[in-house]
Amino acid sequence: MLKEMSFISIIIPTFNRAHIICETLDSIMVQTHKNWECIVIDDGSTDETATILNGYIKKDNRFQYYKRPSHRRKGANSCRNYGFEISNGDYIQWFDSDDLLENDAFENYLKGSLNGADLIVAPIKVFRKKLDFISEIKVFSNNLIEDYLLGEVSFLTGAAFWNRKFLNKQKEMFDETLGNLDDWDFNLRMLYQNPNIEVLKMPLMLYRVHENSLSNELERLNLEEIKSEFKAREKHKEILRKQGVQVNKFTEFITSRHKVFLRMALVSKSKIKYYLFKETLKNQIKNLKFFSCFKTFIFTSFYLVFNKGYKYLK
Repeated sequence: MLKEMSFISIIIPTFNRAHIICETLDSIMVQTHKNWECIVIDDGSTDETATILNGYIKKDNRFQYYKRPSHRRKGANSCRNYGFEISNGDYIQWFDSDDLLENDAFENYLKGSLNGADLIVAPIKVFRKKLDFISEIKVFSNNLIEDYLLGEVSFLTGAAFWNRKFLNKQKEMFDETLGNLDDWDFNLRMLYQNPNIEVLKMPLMLYRVHENSLSNELERLNLEEIKSEFKAREKHKEILRKQGVQVNKFTEFITSRHKVFLRMALVSKSKIKYYLFKETLKNQIKNLKFFSCFKTFIFTSFYLVFNKGYKYLK
């Protein structure tokens, strides 16, 4: 009975996803657990999003549609925070407007909540087209915080099912200054608070990979997304340092990410290669990696002149 009475808020930021959001909303509408509200926050769409959402509201009044208030910062995180503020659920699931849920997802998450969990997570299926599954994302390990920091595990935004009582104790939800790694940042900050976690075995979230996915933005060397990644990782290095946590391994990982983007920019002859060259050198100097800095300078300069040798930047 408790499980059936539990009220769930699913919060979805969206921007110009009229061509794809119907599949997401349909996967919510057919949930076997019926006691939910779905709050969609529009970040300023110029397509047919409003028309589509109004159609869903007419069919099912559990859907709600809001425009991001004009006084709030533009971005998905601002929409997520606003959605949380106006939500009423005992449990919260932030979701993205291009992903899907298995039709018994809410029912299974709630089964996992019966022992008083603050967070329930389940594996994630990755797909391109419906039923075209590519892989499965690992969501848990016995060394969760370190593995999450280093990208060995991830439950993204939509595979985390939160108890509102736990969230209400936190000082901050999503960091509205971040674009890339916003879910990584949020989930880690929550993990630092030592939540009681229940891990389910069956995948309940379907993560869609398409041309506008963030992973593709990074591969296209979107400078703002790369800057956001650097900012998020440095933020957590400082958080951990203040807590007295050893960060050497994480520091090496951050440096390796700088070099990954630099190599990509050199090979693709991207216009941001000089920015990434400078940032990689700055990162290595800051962390007293002077020999690595020397190697980066020599081999990058060599590549810029002779167009070869980037593999030595590893």
